[in-house]
Amino acid sequence: MSNPFEDADTLYLVLVNDEGQYSLWPADITVPAGWLTAHDADSRSNSLEYVEAQWTDMRPKSLVRAERA
Repeated sequence: MSNPFEDADTLYLVLVNDEGQYSLWPADITVPAGWLTAHDADSRSNSLEYVEAQWTDMRPKSLVRAERA
């Protein structure tokens, strides 16, 4: 069985959590609790492009807030 998280032929969702961290998630697997869909089902390459464009600061939001305090 191949890894569904690394299959170039699978459609992926882009998920984001409350810390602003992104994840590719196979579209046919239930989204885990605590994650929201940021980009609908798309190819792996398009999903990666979306993440690269959106996730420009890798720090969790809680760290960004703490650094500003």
